[in-house]
Amino acid sequence: MSLPFVDRSSSALPVQFVLQPKWAAWLKAQSAPERSWIESHGISGSAGDLAFRLPDTDGKVAGAVLVLPADPVLWDFGSLATRLPPGVWSLGDTAPMSPTDAAVAIGLGAWRFERYRARKAKPGPTFVWPKGADKKRATAMIEAICMARDLITTPSSDMGPAELAAAAQALAKTHKAKCSVIVGDDLLKKNYPMVHAVGRASTRAPRLIDLTWGRASDPKVTLVGKGVCFDTGGLDLKPAAGMLNMKKDMGGAATVLAVAAMVMATGLRVRLRVLVPAVENSVSGNAFRPLDVVPTRKGISVEIGNTDAEGRLILCDALHEGASEKPTMMVDCATLTGAARVALGTDLPALFCNDDTLADQLLAAGRDVTDPMWRMPLFAGYRRLLDSKVADINNAPGVPFGGAITAALYLQEFVPADVPWAHFDMMAWNNASRPGRPEGGEAQAARAIFTTIENRIGERRVKK
Repeated sequence: MSLPFVDRSSSALPVQFVLQPKWAAWLKAQSAPERSWIESHGISGSAGDLAFRLPDTDGKVAGAVLVLPADPVLWDFGSLATRLPPGVWSLGDTAPMSPTDAAVAIGLGAWRFERYRARKAKPGPTFVWPKGADKKRATAMIEAICMARDLITTPSSDMGPAELAAAAQALAKTHKAKCSVIVGDDLLKKNYPMVHAVGRASTRAPRLIDLTWGRASDPKVTLVGKGVCFDTGGLDLKPAAGMLNMKKDMGGAATVLAVAAMVMATGLRVRLRVLVPAVENSVSGNAFRPLDVVPTRKGISVEIGNTDAEGRLILCDALHEGASEKPTMMVDCATLTGAARVALGTDLPALFCNDDTLADQLLAAGRDVTDPMWRMPLFAGYRRLLDSKVADINNAPGVPFGGAITAALYLQEFVPADVPWAHFDMMAWNNASRPGRPEGGEAQAARAIFTTIENRIGERRVKK
C-alpha cells in the first residue's frame, strides 16, 4: 500500500486535538456560531468524538477536531484514516502522544486488503507528515506491519510454503540481505527432520527459510517464526470450525519478517538472522502419525502425542539452529496454542522468557509503543507432563491444563539457558475492526520486539 502522507500542502485542512477533560473549556472559547454548529451535530465531548469546524464562506468544512481521552494512546489517532473525508489534512499538536506514533496509527488505520476485489475502495484522506515525526521510523513500521497483514490475510491457496519463501526472498532483495531456502527432501540431508516430517504430506513441499543481514561482527539477533501456511491438524484432524481461519497459522512467520523489515529499513547495527520453517500440515498416506517417534536437529527424539501440535515441532529444529550461534537475543513468534487465547484473549500475546532482563525490556517496550503482551511462567513443575515412555520427550501432554505453558516448555528444551530467548504465543488476527486495526491479519508484538532490539543495540548504521 502507498502511505497516506505528503510532505507539504498549501491547501491542507487542520485537525485539532482536544483532551476530553479540557473539552468544555475549549468549546466555551469558541465563537457562538461555532459552538452552536458543533452541538447541533450531537458532539458532546466524549472521547473519540470527531467534530467538523463551521464551513467557510465557500461552504466547505474548515477543519476538524478530535476529542482524545485524558490519557491517549497511539490507536486513538488511527480512526482519522477512515473517518475523515478525502482531501489533504494537517495534524495539530499531538501531545502527549508523539507525532511519530500518531503517524504510525494513521498509516496502519489506512490498510485495506483488496487483492481479490474487483471494486476497490475509494481513496481516503491524505495527511501532511506531522511536524517533528521521524518519517523513516514511522514508514518502516507502517510498511512492515502492512506487509505482514497482507501475508497473513492472503488465503492459503495463494500463500503456501513457496509463496512465503518468495516473500522472504523479496524482502531480502529489497534490503540487500541473503536468503537461502532448503526445500523438500533436502531438509533431511541438511538435518531438519521435524520440518520435513510435518510438511511432507502436502503436495506443496516444506521449506526452511534462512535470511541473514548485517556484519558478522555486529551483535547477533535471531528471529524465528512459525510458518504453517495451513493447518488441517494432520491425522488428528481439526473440526471444520477449527480449520476455518487456519490461513493465519503462519502469522508468527509474517510477524518476524515484519520485525526484520523494520530492523533493516532503519539500519540497526545488528547481525540479523531470520529462520522460518514453512509447511502445510496436511493429510495423506505419508503423513506423520500419532505416537510416531521422530528425530530432531538437536538429536533428541520426540513422540508425537498429537499431530495438531505441529507448530512446536517445526520450531524446535529452527530454534536449535538459531541458538547454535549464541545470539545476544533470540525471539520466536507463533500462533501456537488455543490455551493462550483462553487465558489472555485475542489481544494479548503470551510472553514466555528465560531471561528477566529481556522480558522486562519487552514488556516496557510494549507499554511505550502500545503493543501490549503479558508474561506467563516457564513453570518447571509442568515439565513432567511432556515425559514419554518411549522417546526423550512428547510434543503434547494428555491433560487439558496449562497448554500454553507446556508448549513453551517443549520449545525451551531446544534453547540453551545461556541464550536470552523470548517466545510469543499470539493470535495474529484482529477479529473486528478498531481504530488503526482493521479486521484481518495482525503483526502483534512486532513493534515492541523491534523497539526492544533498538533499545538493546542503540546504534544505527551511517550510510556513506
